[in-house]
Amino acid sequence: MIEIGRLEPADRADWQRLFAEYNEFYGRTMPDEFFDDAWRRFAADEQVHALGAKIDGKLVGIAHFLTHASTTAPDSCYLQDLFTADEARGRGVARALIAAVTDWAQAHDCARLYWSTHQDNHRARRLYDQLAENRGFILYTIQLP
Repeated sequence: MIEIGRLEPADRADWQRLFAEYNEFYGRTMPDEFFDDAWRRFAADEQVHALGAKIDGKLVGIAHFLTHASTTAPDSCYLQDLFTADEARGRGVARALIAAVTDWAQAHDCARLYWSTHQDNHRARRLYDQLAENRGFILYTIQLP
């Protein structure tokens, strides 16, 4: 059974491992202070939020999300990071996390939940195509110093 809830202080080490693996998947490595800052922000639960998925008491998935204003509708909820540990893939963890973030967004009067993924992330996209509409937008990024 998958349990979804807020991250707790005892989850810190497993969360950091999962978040590091998520970043490695996208070719990024982060310094320790980056993880420290993110953890503090999740604990505050004000600007950014985090949920964890546990199986048999072990953290096996994470979701990080935030809300922002919209010019065309009520606030939107952006699912920024979603990751499932290798050993838990195919067991419904990502689906459960997306459902929990969807519930959170509805409870906070958001008009939509959205996320992005790399075009080559085929395994995740098989799930995402079942749960959401791909509207065909392409993401552009400018890195700032």
